[in-house]
Amino acid sequence: MKKGFALRDSIQVNNKLLILLVALALLGWLLASLEPVLMPFILGALFGYLGDPIADRLEALGLSRTLSVVICFIVITLLLLGVIVLLVPLLINQLKVAYGHIPDVIEWFQLVFFPWVVATFGVDPDVFQASSIKEQLISQLGTAQNIISKLVVQGSASTGSLIGLVVNLALVPVVGFYLLRDWDVLTAKLLRLFPIRFQATTSKLGIECNDVVGAFLRGQLWVMAALAVIYGIGLWMVGLKLALLVALLAGAASIVPYMGFAIGIAAAMVAGYVQFGVDYHLILIFAVFLFGQVIESVVLTPILVGDKIGLHPVAVIFAIMAGGQLFGFVGVILALPVAAIIVVLLRHVHELYKDTEFYSENS
Repeated sequence: MKKGFALRDSIQVNNKLLILLVALALLGWLLASLEPVLMPFILGALFGYLGDPIADRLEALGLSRTLSVVICFIVITLLLLGVIVLLVPLLINQLKVAYGHIPDVIEWFQLVFFPWVVATFGVDPDVFQASSIKEQLISQLGTAQNIISKLVVQGSASTGSLIGLVVNLALVPVVGFYLLRDWDVLTAKLLRLFPIRFQATTSKLGIECNDVVGAFLRGQLWVMAALAVIYGIGLWMVGLKLALLVALLAGAASIVPYMGFAIGIAAAMVAGYVQFGVDYHLILIFAVFLFGQVIESVVLTPILVGDKIGLHPVAVIFAIMAGGQLFGFVGVILALPVAAIIVVLLRHVHELYKDTEFYSENS
């Protein structure tokens, strides 16, 4: 009789596991299918998540939730608009300058780098057809003015048209406002969807996941912004014309540890060589990035991010690439928060696993 009960319980557990796996597979398929229309909702949810602690603090001062959200929304919107108004014209100008230097960079590869590789490693010279690459690149890109129009067309392709892209972008603040206003209510309702016997454990896991994801998102965004400012000011003081473009590129790439330093210094060195040639400016550029890396390792990351994340740099790279491959732009946005949540859940699964007879030496 006991064996019969054990067999029935085993079948029930397997059925529940199968149902869970099927549900997860359907959820993944649904996200992939709805990827073109999910962008404003994902960005709005990100806005609500990042703004919730600020709204909670304003609420604690005696303001209503709606008024707190309005103040938070207005301040964040004004900051974003200010950054856009100040940076976008400068960034477009620097993109045009960078485009104008592309032939010079290709010529340097053709006359300096490729011959060095051939002489040093004995590579067949016919492998490098820099002249044909230069002609094809220029013919494909066209003029500097055409670059912006092509980027706009490609950026709107995922939504079907430029109008769709504009509508999606306009929906972001609307969705973000309502999610931020009802964030605490929605999370409480979501918790009540779980069976009562699991709500305490789910709440505990939710708090831990929130700590990890919040520490990463808020902390890493501050680190990226701080590095972009440090690199931008430093390269501007050196006199690099593409200081803003390189600083933004390095700051964005800093979402992966050490990648911002590697990509930024490579781009800055190429830009510096094209502008200054081989002189002391290259040493100053290297010193700027070395200073930024030291500040990030010693000050920014320990204070703003801490050691709560538990994501190895290789795991960060894999998560971003896998998210982009599976779910496109939405997958890139969700990759790291989902990876951080998975790390938290795996820690608890590992603790449960160590308490099983299978793991114990005495079994």
